[in-house]
Amino acid sequence: MSQAAAITHSLALEYCSVRSRSEMLCDPLIPEDMMVQSCPEASPAKWHLAHTTWFFETFILREFAPGYRPFHPDFLWLFNSYYNSVSDQPEKKLRAVFSRPSMEDILAYRKHVDSALGKLLREEPSPEIEQRVILGINHEQQHQELMLTDIKHAFWTNPLHPAYLDLPLEKISATTTMLNWHEHPGGLVEIGHRGEGFCFDNELPRHQVYLRPFTLASRPVTCAEYFAFMENGGYQRPELWLSEGWLAVQLQGWRAPLYWHRENDEMPWSIFTLRGNVPLSELEQTPVCHVSYFEADAYARWAGKRLPTEAEWETVASEQTVKGNLLECGILHPAAASEQMYGDVWEWTASAYLGYPGYHALPGALGEYNGKFMSSQMVLRGGSCVTPQNHIRASYRNFFSPATRWQFSGIRLAD
Repeated sequence: MSQAAAITHSLALEYCSVRSRSEMLCDPLIPEDMMVQSCPEASPAKWHLAHTTWFFETFILREFAPGYRPFHPDFLWLFNSYYNSVSDQPEKKLRAVFSRPSMEDILAYRKHVDSALGKLLREEPSPEIEQRVILGINHEQQHQELMLTDIKHAFWTNPLHPAYLDLPLEKISATTTMLNWHEHPGGLVEIGHRGEGFCFDNELPRHQVYLRPFTLASRPVTCAEYFAFMENGGYQRPELWLSEGWLAVQLQGWRAPLYWHRENDEMPWSIFTLRGNVPLSELEQTPVCHVSYFEADAYARWAGKRLPTEAEWETVASEQTVKGNLLECGILHPAAASEQMYGDVWEWTASAYLGYPGYHALPGALGEYNGKFMSSQMVLRGGSCVTPQNHIRASYRNFFSPATRWQFSGIRLAD
């Protein structure tokens, strides 16, 4: 086997592995679960399975596979997420009304596309095809994470609060690492993708940034530490909050992170997880998660610290190996806080999501993947307990609006 053939074979195996994992993540679900869209930011699991398939069909098979016959003519617009230069699309918040096509049809759609894609990969594909397959694989990994995030929110909104995995959450919080502060001298550093392996266009170009000396916390903020903020009136003190954040507190009635709940003011707090409700007392030493940027910023202000910039975060993370509590661990919840930069929770930074100096989006419709969202978003780094390990790296830039709480998002302090 030639080197080129070996690379293509490896790519085909990775494609099959990622596609299989998406369906395996749906194994604990019943058909009714896969229809639920519990908030406008979320999507039904059934839609995730269809849209990731749409991506391969639209950007690879329709353009590069001679004689390819689309599975269904209406799927081009029905499962389009936001690519306006491809087609119109249904309003996002209405994805739960897609009772048809059936789940059986969606699985048949996936098999149809997988068969055609596999045939294309066996025919000495061009570098452009291989690059798009790699992009599609990474796109599907993003949706695997979103699928679990959306399932958690869907089960939380169900009054029965069912568990995604009907297994006990082992005591993962018996010990936690003492909080230390790592000093960095600052100076002229480089951030952005180094050039080895895949990256999204928003990680480029690699460029120089000047940093003042700073210190970075060795681990994320724990639930116990965040609870102290709550007990000290954190949600009742407007001086701690950005103006828009304080407005969100008032309008949304925030008094704790998302998924924290108690029957009344005299009862202890519990936290809803993908394994069901767990008393806060069992999770005190795990990283707090499902907090917005506004909550992260208010906590940092209360603690007399600040959030790190993404350049500070990446400079420290690039010196560490990518390992931690990620999807493959199977915990699906932040574990006891330890000295690591990856996994457990996405960490809010103080950086707005903007293009790097000299940034250029991908040509054509794929340029809508990241670039069009560079407005009113904040950057998060590091991955979470539902991020595939080979999907994350030091330069990876996630982004959400500052009021977002349904993502596995947490806090690391800087000074």
